[in-house]
Amino acid sequence: MSKTTPATLALTKGGIAFALHPYDYDPDAPRTGLQAAEALGWAPEQVFKTLMTLVDGAPACVVVPSDCEVSMKKLAAVFGGKSAQMMKPADAERLTGFKVGGVSPFGQRKPVRTVIDETAVLFDQVLINAGQRGLLLAIAPEDAVRAASAVLADVAA
Repeated sequence: MSKTTPATLALTKGGIAFALHPYDYDPDAPRTGLQAAEALGWAPEQVFKTLMTLVDGAPACVVVPSDCEVSMKKLAAVFGGKSAQMMKPADAERLTGFKVGGVSPFGQRKPVRTVIDETAVLFDQVLINAGQRGLLLAIAPEDAVRAASAVLADVAA
């Protein structure tokens, strides 16, 4: 497993501190974010998953705790849209340059609007995908927001 990904390169280039946390990725897990939290011994609400969506047809990235679902209504409202839906996996991979299960909000092939669930600020560090299946990174929430040019908002269902 490589410890260098477009996500880690982007964070390093931006002078953002992070620590890598590799784990055994289980592609058959019903919820890979929860599987990652369990494998690493972190609370599920502190391990965030990265999802690619469409808001009124335009791509958007949403980062939420692994034990939550995204409220599409809240997500659409954050970006002033009427509706939101999940992006098809093949489209997400093509747009971001990452494989599904390894999508990171950092270092995506093409930057898109990004929102991080506001609960991230409840923690000193959160885990977010580092751009590869089986590799997460610990980062301060305010650094994650800055690195992803994200907004903080309530987007959990």
